[in-house]
Amino acid sequence: MTGNRGNSTGKNLGVLISGRGSNLQSILDAVAAGRLAATVAVVISNRADAAGLARAADAGVETLVLDHRGQTREQYDAQLIDALRARAVDVVCLAGFMRVLSAGFIEAFRDRILNIHPSLLPAFPGVDAQRQAWEHGVKLAGATVHLVDESLDGGPIVRQEAIEVRAEDTAESLAARILEIEHRLYPAAIGDVVRGGWRLEG
Repeated sequence: MTGNRGNSTGKNLGVLISGRGSNLQSILDAVAAGRLAATVAVVISNRADAAGLARAADAGVETLVLDHRGQTREQYDAQLIDALRARAVDVVCLAGFMRVLSAGFIEAFRDRILNIHPSLLPAFPGVDAQRQAWEHGVKLAGATVHLVDESLDGGPIVRQEAIEVRAEDTAESLAARILEIEHRLYPAAIGDVVRGGWRLEG
């Protein structure tokens, strides 16, 4: 299904997903409501069964499945680069994309790749960050949107938001509350980047 839905600002987003696409939905909703002045040009998944593809199709956004199996990371990422460039994508948004990006991909979109991570980076990078934080007994947890570089969940921080860890929290309840933050934080951070007027320091 093809078509664009969004505001005509000249900034095209490409969203990469692997699963349910709840953060993708928050981006689509923000664009539709006029809170995010950009156009979602394409949603790409490495899995044909990703539920997020239906979310994109329902919003009238083009979807594309690029299966990573049987390819090296560099071969797969070259396909991704070609697909994104063909659609004039300005900013790449990772929304539950369960693959590590190659150095070649990062270089192709240097300082134009955003990721959201369910911790207050640099604390608790990697998988299952919410459980890591809960098991560690921290008093504050949260979410971070950052520009992607070659390090694991590294790169300059665009926005962060913290919440207090409650005594009655489980790893699952903490993850659910962090997800609510993610859905607010990600569209706002994307807006920061597409509006421009920022610079990297250090």
